[in-house]
Amino acid sequence: MSKVSVLVVDDATFIRDLVKKGLRDHLPGIQIEEAVNGRKAQQVLGRSPIDLILCDWEMPEMSGLELLQWCREQESLKGVPFIMVTSRGDKENVVQAIQAGVSDFIGKPFSNEQLITKVKKALQRAGKLAALMSATPPKMLNSGAFANDSLSALTAGKAEVVRPTATAQPAAAFASPAAGKAAVSAPSGRGQGQLRLPGGTMACVIKALSLKEALLVVKRAELLPQVLESAVLDLEQGESSEVARLNGYLHSVAAFEPKPDSEWLQVVFRFVDRDPQKLDYLSRLIARGTTQKHFTPGG
Repeated sequence: MSKVSVLVVDDATFIRDLVKKGLRDHLPGIQIEEAVNGRKAQQVLGRSPIDLILCDWEMPEMSGLELLQWCREQESLKGVPFIMVTSRGDKENVVQAIQAGVSDFIGKPFSNEQLITKVKKALQRAGKLAALMSATPPKMLNSGAFANDSLSALTAGKAEVVRPTATAQPAAAFASPAAGKAAVSAPSGRGQGQLRLPGGTMACVIKALSLKEALLVVKRAELLPQVLESAVLDLEQGESSEVARLNGYLHSVAAFEPKPDSEWLQVVFRFVDRDPQKLDYLSRLIARGTTQKHFTPGG
């Protein structure tokens, strides 16, 4: 029996590892290839038969949209299912991908259930699911209903504008919890950003930002962020409402106040993107002094 092959394309190692682990844990009969961008993916597609492509949108050298357009121009790849794995939720981006011939979307962040649901649906449409099922234990294939469709995650609302206080100072390092306690003691309805998790979204206050990570404060709720959970941080800045969707994972989660019933949580969010445009955006935010030590919610 021939193997069912999937190509995972993403410039972030962490995201590729998440996808590969999810596939191997739930569909152990699958064969996985990987590439760090569209150019490398072209090389893989030129030498190996692929049954499904899972691809990021924003990557250096060649984007996911450019790879999709190229695939649809190749006779041998026209019918290969192409799923865009992306944090881009703007209507124009979705329309652009549909016009280029995308098969489906998986919104970042995603759960294993969302990933496997989409993969199984795409392989079923391509007539490849039966071959995979024969190599996968029944208990994994019949694991019950999966989480909500990720298309809704793609069209999530934008984050609020980041507003620094008048006394803000450049953030050379992360602020301590004590230093910023007053800044989040009485938040209004407007947050400085939006943290998207597989289980939902949370407004957040950005305490500090570097090119590698962000220090966030979120209000404790039923949705509790988990260490090593994948997430997307939405930031909107400036009069033009420029939005950055930063992919990453939760490196640490701790109580913001030194008591067991702390109302606030402090989260370190590590970035995994290597896309030059996003790094440039972060650099400009830091240079403008908009990601400082002290913020006033709704300021």
